Amino acid sequence: MNIQDYFRRISYNKPHKDADLQTLTAIFQHHIQAIPFENLSMHCGETIELELQSIYNKIVRKKRGGWCLESNYLLFWVLQELGYDICILGGNSYEPAERAYTTEMNHILMKVVIQGNSYIVDASFGGAYQMWQPLMLISGKDQPQVPGIFRFTEDNGTWYFEKVKRKHYIPEQSDTPYFTDTPGLGNIRKIYRFTLEPRHINDFQALNTFLQVSPDNILQKKSICSLQTAEGLIALVGWTLTEMKYNYTEDTDLVHITTLTDEEVEKTLKDKFNIVLDNKLVP
Repeated sequence: MNIQDYFRRISYNKPHKDADLQTLTAIFQHHIQAIPFENLSMHCGETIELELQSIYNKIVRKKRGGWCLESNYLLFWVLQELGYDICILGGNSYEPAERAYTTEMNHILMKVVIQGNSYIVDASFGGAYQMWQPLMLISGKDQPQVPGIFRFTEDNGTWYFEKVKRKHYIPEQSDTPYFTDTPGLGNIRKIYRFTLEPRHINDFQALNTFLQVSPDNILQKKSICSLQTAEGLIALVGWTLTEMKYNYTEDTDLVHITTLTDEEVEKTLKDKFNIVLDNKLVP
């Protein structure tokens, strides 16, 4: 595994001698705009192995993406190699339909300490709830970024991560152009909760296996591929392509939704996500 190959994969060619916040932010932004959040392996009959060499081969050499366990673990390795004070944390994602956090840990994120300040680094939540820069771990402070305003709140050792939602303008739905994804829940979207207990990658092996065999989880039900862009994001869920431009007008994101044919799915993966699959995708 060669870190220079990783940098080529994410098109990063700036200096990286200093393990400082500026370098971390730059690498992070290149990572999220080059490496899609995707679970396509599950829908191509491929097994996802939670092992660094396997992840490196898939994401760096085969130019694929990965879900949080893969993409964040790869970034963890990179930042560790560069000398950052870093540890893995485990999160419980929020399920809007259940109006509750999952009881089992189902997300991996990282904490980086730079000059005494702690930052949360999570390059693989995907979609519209993906942070674009590392966030300072501080309770109750609004942290505005291009995707929206992010915020942590801490209660008795448990940290809660949330985002202030913006309105969506969908030209294709001109009769009802504005919506929020869960009407009636206000404009705060809970994302996940976590504690600062350091984790090891082995703590996630059972989860990695479970998500690939459990028919009830969202990753089994839907093929997902999302990538952050310079202006917003693109996401392919099943046959539905969503292209979003953040803050198109004040407090409103512009959203274009297209339904693709089977033939267009493969072409879209190549053209928009730079992904060529070895095996046949069943969206």
